[in-house]
Amino acid sequence: MARPKKVSTDDILDAIERVVVKHGASKLSIDAVAQEAGISKSRVVLDYKSKTALLEALIDRDRQRDSAHIESALVESANTPHPELFARVKLAEQAPDETDRAIVMAITSSMASEVTLKQRLKEWVAHDLQAMDSGAKPELARLAYFALIGFSCHELFGFIDWSDEQRLSFMEQIRTMYTSCPESQQKNPQNSHQA
Repeated sequence: MARPKKVSTDDILDAIERVVVKHGASKLSIDAVAQEAGISKSRVVLDYKSKTALLEALIDRDRQRDSAHIESALVESANTPHPELFARVKLAEQAPDETDRAIVMAITSSMASEVTLKQRLKEWVAHDLQAMDSGAKPELARLAYFALIGFSCHELFGFIDWSDEQRLSFMEQIRTMYTSCPESQQKNPQNSHQA
């Protein structure tokens, strides 16, 4: 009698990623992940009860990876005018790969019908925005952050293919925007609606 294949959570998450990269979100299912991982459907169901749970796990894994990369970049950016912003800009100097693109497309296409996915991404953005408030010029940091996100989204969705030179130039412009502009006297937009 053959022993069941031992599979870790990372093995299952890797299989989820491979299914999304090969076939997109529309083909993501518990069956597809089980087949890709070479394990039984019941083993996948044990940890992930639905397609939404598979995508939530993908978001959580990406967020953990992103957090680890940011922590590393924060060390390099410690002596910059705004380490949280500059760390994220430093990370954006690298072009996304096909796995990054496939995951973003899968999550985005599923977000309209899955409220929990949207909530997880909102929490991720809220965390980043809170990090932007940590510096001396929070309004400018948020503005630069939104410029960075807009740039990155265009690239992730394949709307524009930036050359390395264009990408690095844009990242430098974001840094310059933050360092060269004085903080405005305007109220913090996040706090003004909370009063």
